[in-house]
Amino acid sequence: MDATPRRQPFQKKIGVGMGVSEYRQAISSGAITGHVGLEMSICLIADAPGWKLDTVRVTSPEPVIADSEVASEHFRVLPGQVKGSMQEAVGVVGGEERIRLSLSAFLGANPSYDEVAIEGTPEVRARVSPCWHGDHGTVAMVVNLIPAVINARPGLLTINDIVPVAFRSGNLARFVSQKA
Repeated sequence: MDATPRRQPFQKKIGVGMGVSEYRQAISSGAITGHVGLEMSICLIADAPGWKLDTVRVTSPEPVIADSEVASEHFRVLPGQVKGSMQEAVGVVGGEERIRLSLSAFLGANPSYDEVAIEGTPEVRARVSPCWHGDHGTVAMVVNLIPAVINARPGLLTINDIVPVAFRSGNLARFVSQKA
């Protein structure tokens, strides 16, 4: 995704403008954490078809280095500096990778898109370009889910509970209990 039009805090949390060693230190210290929702997203995706996850592996964020000057409203990045991050997560079911999420967010990404690829019969590939703006997507989900939330049963629920797609295996519940 092209991070250029995003908010300054988003650009900052993907390391825009840092030197590579500064970025790696920020990862080590926890100042940069990467996308905090990748593991939960894997769990939610696996729950929809009822897959029981063996494990979820999330890579450490890696810097995307500028090879030419690039800028946003908030940062000017010179060649050799960090212009963003990339990170992946994998969900393993039955010893086999079944879900892979990849996130690359940096200034000047072109093309900028969101893509879903499903291997199966039929194979599905869907790409939205330019990518959805995360802040706008969050607001849209919150507003559009108001009727479903009002009518939902009480308790701590996931999106799969509110807008059910299929059988639930409880991956997210295990994830939350492991983190507690």
